Amino acid sequence: MAIRKIRTMGDSVLTKKCKEVKEITGRTLQLIDDMFDTMYESGGVGLAAPQVGILKRIVVIDTTGDDPHLLINPRIVETAGEQCGQEGCLSLPGKMGQVTRPDYVKCEAFNENMEPIVLEGEELLARAICHECEHLDGIMFVEHVEGELMDVPAPDEDEE
Repeated sequence: MAIRKIRTMGDSVLTKKCKEVKEITGRTLQLIDDMFDTMYESGGVGLAAPQVGILKRIVVIDTTGDDPHLLINPRIVETAGEQCGQEGCLSLPGKMGQVTRPDYVKCEAFNENMEPIVLEGEELLARAICHECEHLDGIMFVEHVEGELMDVPAPDEDEE
């Protein structure tokens, strides 16, 4: 298990377009494992490779805590509907904002064996797919925030 440092807004790596993955190597598999570990350790529902400083088109998502998804070279091929809700980002800790996204997303990608897969999602999963795929093109959610960014309330220490 390796936790990688999450790059934060202002780091130029987050503004760059990522390169397609052409083959899976041992280093790529280690990166994927590290990305899942980092996402879970940080309490996020998704993480894109540039957020850990790697300019490859790799995304990990798990919106429920027990349904992990790996997307290599993802492409959103269909969207429908609309949802508006609060969104945050591990690369902008402590902040969130109101963002409108599709309510349904269909994404084509590859798995760790470079076999084609399709992931369809609604609600939070659709939001996460859009959010993470945009990271691969150097786009952060703040570019879509309607109104002002807000501070995330600190968890109540008495609730532990």
